[in-house]
Amino acid sequence: MSGNYISSLVHDTIAIITIINPIAAASIMISMLADSSPQFVRPIAYKATLTLLVASFVTLFGGEFIFKLFGINTLSLKVIGGIILMMIAINMAYGHHSKGKHTEEEHDEAQDKEDISIVPIGIPILFGPGLIATIIVLQSNTTEQFSVFVAYMLIGISIVIASVLTFFTLYYAVAIDRLLGVTGMKILTRIMGLIVGAIASQFLISGIKGLWGG
Repeated sequence: MSGNYISSLVHDTIAIITIINPIAAASIMISMLADSSPQFVRPIAYKATLTLLVASFVTLFGGEFIFKLFGINTLSLKVIGGIILMMIAINMAYGHHSKGKHTEEEHDEAQDKEDISIVPIGIPILFGPGLIATIIVLQSNTTEQFSVFVAYMLIGISIVIASVLTFFTLYYAVAIDRLLGVTGMKILTRIMGLIVGAIASQFLISGIKGLWGG
């Protein structure tokens, strides 16, 4: 049974960290900063990660309830979540940052803001609609395998691990950006796009089969 726990934990963590895409977020953050010295970057990394962590846990514990309040079941969410993730995946596969996460208007607005850590870095670049759908669908899938308590615990741990990795990625954003360069960023983005596409396909097929069977 412990092997199943570990397998589910690894799967959920990979899914969440891939959707967050902290490498791309780090690159966008650097492009928004007039001064990319460590004393400016690191407070932003802390606040943005904290925003991601809090928003993710709010979604984990309250997201499904809100959707049910509007009469939206998990199967429908799997379908629309799969479509959103597939759009993100296709964009990433071409080596671009997700347009659904970051717009030119948000970039221009960020230039005039002193603190960009919560908006737009925390939300919507790190925490966007794709991550909302992913967390809720993963919670539903994991609950089918284990008890509700275990499902919340496993996904909670996955969120914490993904947030820690995101923090260190943003914390060392300047060094990572210099190390990877434009070519390295595009290669990583394409690889992560394939993973996101695979996750999106699972969501879509599972949702459609469930709705068709129902």
